[in-house]
Formats: sequence, structure tokens, C-alpha cells
Amino acid sequence: MNFIISSSSMLHHLQAVSRVISSKNTLPILDNFLFQLKDNELIVTASDLETTLVTRIPLESSNETGEVAIDAKRITTILKEFPEQPLTFNIDKDTLTVDIISENGKFSIMGQNSADFPQLPEIKKNVHSVSLTAEVLLQGVSKTLFAASDDELRPVMTGINIELSTDHLTFVASDAHKLVRYRRTDVKASEEASFILPQKPAGLLKNILPKDNSAVNLQFDAKNALVEFNGYKLICRLVEGNYPNYEAVIPKENPNKLTIDRLDFYNSLRRVSVFSNQASNLIKLSLTANQLTVSAQDIDFSISAHERVKCQFEGDDMEIGFKSLFLIEILANLASTDVVMNMSDPTRAGVLEPLETESEHEDVLMLLMPMMING
Repeated sequence: MNFIISSSSMLHHLQAVSRVISSKNTLPILDNFLFQLKDNELIVTASDLETTLVTRIPLESSNETGEVAIDAKRITTILKEFPEQPLTFNIDKDTLTVDIISENGKFSIMGQNSADFPQLPEIKKNVHSVSLTAEVLLQGVSKTLFAASDDELRPVMTGINIELSTDHLTFVASDAHKLVRYRRTDVKASEEASFILPQKPAGLLKNILPKDNSAVNLQFDAKNALVEFNGYKLICRLVEGNYPNYEAVIPKENPNKLTIDRLDFYNSLRRVSVFSNQASNLIKLSLTANQLTVSAQDIDFSISAHERVKCQFEGDDMEIGFKSLFLIEILANLASTDVVMNMSDPTRAGVLEPLETESEHEDVLMLLMPMMING
């Protein structure tokens, strides 16, 4: 079993799929890549049982077939040390010896039996599917992933809830303190359906999805989801359970409206939050007609700070408290020059939206629960 491949091309693909491999695998075979030679392509698979990532690398010349498992860490470490050059792989199907022949040398490693590698899960019954672009899926995942919970006692909150409907495609993530809803009206499905994408495969998609309009095919059933794009195939087990009714927590009546330069607000929060209590991260916003005062204090260390920021505010003068860490994170994930923050009163959630969206088809909403201001 022989093939010739570019060292840099192979390294690029292997590094992409290697992100799946867990440092604490239950099966030793999962520390390996599965190499399959078929139809003039090298198919490389990595898995942790929950998530499997497959990439296809076109080959210049190879009409053979066969497969072998190769230690992932060793092969990527070797490839990092090669400059850009063609490499010849000679694999003995009987002894599983893998010889890597470069311009100036030969490097031999031992492969493992590919039969031990787990089979790919199948998308079987009641399959739902939707076609979209890589840019839409990347935006949906990137805008929401940071808001997903790490609380393993509430597993449904640890992923991104993806909803298909005949009107739009919606991505939602929440940790009960903050909530993000990203909606696209340019992607429609033939029927309503939803699934919860776990954080790990969502993070993988964020790293490997191209930032362009290339086609993506998304399929899922009750247990697994399959995403295919640009020579990659990701299959993952879904989070089981029903996502909470997030629409119920979004306040509908918000008479107080703050419009402010996002970067000015973001930078002010970063400066003033240094003086907040380390345990609570509480920051206070005092709002009047054309001025926002951001303040924080830590009584234990006798430190405090306040800073004024120009803004437009429509509504009654008010003071509201937020966890600065979460508010900074939300502002970092909004892309517009100016943001609008809608509030009803200091005890109800603040709703942040970009003043101008990047696309006419997108609707971005970020919600943050307030904190009690002592005294």
C-alpha cells in the first residue's frame, strides 16, 4: 500500500482532525488516526467515541486500497519537522510497518490493526436535513458557543440548541446568567425540528469551518448529527433532552433604551472592573439622558473606580448592576460599532443587540441577568 503526498498538506489535515482525540481515551486505539486508501484519496479518521471527524485528502497517484491505524501524536510530530516536500508512504499490510520516505531519508514506525478502530455511527431513523453555507454555520456557532453552560448537572444547557423552522434557522445558548439567540432568515427547512449540539463538536466546527459561502450539508436524527463540508465530515452524538423555553425569559417590554459606542463601553468596563470585588465582579451602571457612569468598588481592599461614557439614553434615570465578566464577554461577541441595550428595571434582564447587523438576514440578541446592588 503506497502513496505520495505533500508534507504540508498532510500536516494541515491531520492537525485539524487531531483536535477530536482526547487525552484520556478509554480505548488505546483511539490514540490513533485511521488511514484508509481508496479511490485515489487518503481518508483520515479520528474519534473519541462521542465525536468523529473525517477528512479526505486527494492524492496525485495511488490506485491501491487498504487501511491501517497510526499513532496520531507520533505522525503529527514527525510531519512538523519536514519542510514542504513530497513524502512517499510505504505500508506493509502484513506487518503493518509504515515507512515514510523523504528526499534524504527513511523513517519507520509501526501501525496497528485497523479492525480495532470503532465504526462510524449512522444517521438512521427520522432524519432531518438542511443545506446552508459554511459562513452561516460558522457565525451561528461562534456567536453562541461562549454562552453555553459548563454545569454537567444540567447537560441540556451545555450545548447549542439549533432549531430548524420553515421561516428561519436559530442558534441558542445559555448558562442561566446570559443567553444568546442568533437567527438567520435566509435558511429555511421543510419542517420544524431541533437538536442540541455539544460544546466539543461545536468548538471543532468553529476552528475548521471556512469563512466563505461553500455548501454545508447538515443531517441529524434523535441521537447523532452529521455535518459535511469541504472534504470534512463530522459525526457527533447529541445532547439528550429538551431545551428550556428560552423565549419566556426574554423581556418583551423594555422602555429604557441605551445606545452606546461598543468599543468605548467595552474598554471602560475593562478598566473599571479591575476595581470590582473579585468574588462578585459586580459593576454598577448609572444612566441619565446622555451619560453613563460605570463604577465598581471593593470594600475589603478600600478601592473604587468610576468613569463616564457618552451615550444616548431614553427612559427614566436608573442604576443597574451586572457581572462585569459576562458583560465584557457579550460586548466582545457583538460585531457592530454601536450597541443598543434595552432594559425595563434593575431587577430584570438587560437585552443587548447590535445597532447594525452584518447581514440583513441575521438577528442577534444577547441577554444578561442583573445583579443586586448592595446599599
